[in-house]
Amino acid sequence: MEPLLIGIDLGTGSSKGVLTDAQGTVVATAVRPRPRSMSLPRPGWAEVDAEAVWWGDVTSIAVELSAAAQGAPIAAACVSGVGPCLVLCDEQDTPVRPAILYGIDMRATAEIDELTDRYGADEVLRRGGTPITSQAVGPKALWVRRHEPQVWANARRWYNSSSYVVRKLTGEYVLDHHTASQSVPLYDIEARDWHRPWYDEIMADLPAPRLAWSAEVVGAVTPAAAEATGLPVGTPVCAGTVDAWAESVSVGVRRPGDLMLMYGSTMFFVQQLEGVARHPQLWNTAGVAPDTYCLAAGMATSGSLTSWLRDLVGEVPFETLVAEAAQVPAGADGLLMLPYFAGERSPIFDPDARGVIAGLTLRHGRGHLFRAVYEGIAFGIRQILELLDTPENPVRRLVAVGGGTQGGLWTKIVSDVTGREQEVPTVTIGAAYGDALLAAVGAGLVAPDTDWTRPGQVVRPDPSVRDTYDTLYAGYTSLYTDTRSQVHTLARLQGRDPS
Repeated sequence: MEPLLIGIDLGTGSSKGVLTDAQGTVVATAVRPRPRSMSLPRPGWAEVDAEAVWWGDVTSIAVELSAAAQGAPIAAACVSGVGPCLVLCDEQDTPVRPAILYGIDMRATAEIDELTDRYGADEVLRRGGTPITSQAVGPKALWVRRHEPQVWANARRWYNSSSYVVRKLTGEYVLDHHTASQSVPLYDIEARDWHRPWYDEIMADLPAPRLAWSAEVVGAVTPAAAEATGLPVGTPVCAGTVDAWAESVSVGVRRPGDLMLMYGSTMFFVQQLEGVARHPQLWNTAGVAPDTYCLAAGMATSGSLTSWLRDLVGEVPFETLVAEAAQVPAGADGLLMLPYFAGERSPIFDPDARGVIAGLTLRHGRGHLFRAVYEGIAFGIRQILELLDTPENPVRRLVAVGGGTQGGLWTKIVSDVTGREQEVPTVTIGAAYGDALLAAVGAGLVAPDTDWTRPGQVVRPDPSVRDTYDTLYAGYTSLYTDTRSQVHTLARLQGRDPS
């Protein structure tokens, strides 16, 4: 029987798995929706129960996909997940606290400032390729050391979402280079290794995981993991990576000039580069393969904001809200929204930014609000694309992926606001599909540059609405500056302990 591959991705709102052959044909899929798996215990905090949610989803999905293989050999498995996260575990690899999530968790603002001052912003950018922001692991680890000393004292190892699962599957303590490069300021982007002086100072006596490339086989399924997952003992397991990078693999964003725009709970950007590039408002990272580099950016909200609005108006079906928004003209009849409802990552890196809705009148309805959400996120996308697209690293091709590409209105608004074409592949299964491809590479079944993508539609901008959106975009970029002091005051009030 032909060998099969398993890819599993741990997302914010759901986990997904896919079973494929070496040609990319999908044999089976599995989904575990978890719309409320993320905990928000305080403003600016975002956590997940790693064992119950991530390991629970992996075991459940793996059992289903293993059964769907119907006796065919599993050549390899690969897992991706949200990240970079901080999962602290004891000697038995039991989490000692909930996992602290990636850039949407903004608790470590004081530690970000302190580490930046201590090491120097220019030196951090030179060595790590990226400023220290809420996306970084280093300040979050320092926060735990200071605010939860007993938790830190009980910790023996640390993981990302995907590397935690790799440990549970194989017993190996390993982290992929890409995730390590987002663990600022612990990793040296040019040396492709841990920067031991900073690592040892921040992580203290927590050992550094072994580094590996995403498609590299790092271990095999243990008997205990086989019993939990249904995967055969000895199944090769690859290092895996952060979900957005696995998704970029899934849609063939592999060459310099390619850029993936991922429409999900948050909006994420991954641009392939010729070499290292440094920008104080963007993240420079290692890629998933040796000798590759990327620029990346991420917004704090996108799909999560549309879900919030739907819940606010009584859980109206998305299809109804989208249809109503489509009837509203470009510009939402003079409504403008800053989508900073959970602070913001790129490009302002402001955890105390807040959402602003400007121009409301009694004439505006929920269709206007829903369209203003789409447009506000699109203005944020335009702002980031203007930073990514440079003469040194031009964006030649933009590929749109994720659940937000379905239905067409959101992608149309983004193309209209940015003036850019977007390719939407025929099949956008997601990061799990990229994981399966990485597993195929790791198993030696396909070449490293294999692309399983099938071209789909192209979304083109409507030039007739360009002037409207140019005017609103100018207002968008100034609205944050004009309201920053006021929303920072409100953020401080929101952050007070009610007791």
